[in-house]
Amino acid sequence: MLFKTYLSTPLGYFEISGTDNGVQTVKKFDTPGPESIEIPHCLKECKQQLKEYFERKRIHFKIKIDWGDATDFHKSVWEELLRIPYGHTTSYSAIAEKLGDPKKVRAVGQANGSNPLTIIVPCHRVIAKNGDLQGYFYGLDMKRKLLELENPMSFASQGSLF
Repeated sequence: MLFKTYLSTPLGYFEISGTDNGVQTVKKFDTPGPESIEIPHCLKECKQQLKEYFERKRIHFKIKIDWGDATDFHKSVWEELLRIPYGHTTSYSAIAEKLGDPKKVRAVGQANGSNPLTIIVPCHRVIAKNGDLQGYFYGLDMKRKLLELENPMSFASQGSLF
């Protein structure tokens, strides 16, 4: 059975869904929907850890993940994303190289784009090789806000000198 819960954050509402086997999705929503009457412990824990993340009290997530029927390649990319340290970034090409095939940059980008666990599996930490912010399912503005949250010294918007 699939369960759902919602979390209000500074970036909007997030729907957290999953089963007794683990969290399957974390998706941004404009408004919260109906919440499941019973919520498995793993979803409650995910909700609490996301809350702590937005309060800058958590840098690592420790939740049970249920990848469902994802392909082995997608899972390998997402596992690589989980290794990117909080407040740091890497490139699509660096991930492709770590997976043993530098030619799979586009495939890495596609796997990144289909990541079902936004924030938990930190696809927002992947940028272009030249340092540009690129491709984020929820838009570059949200990507920048997540990077600013994690590393304000490197990604904060620069204010006026006057």
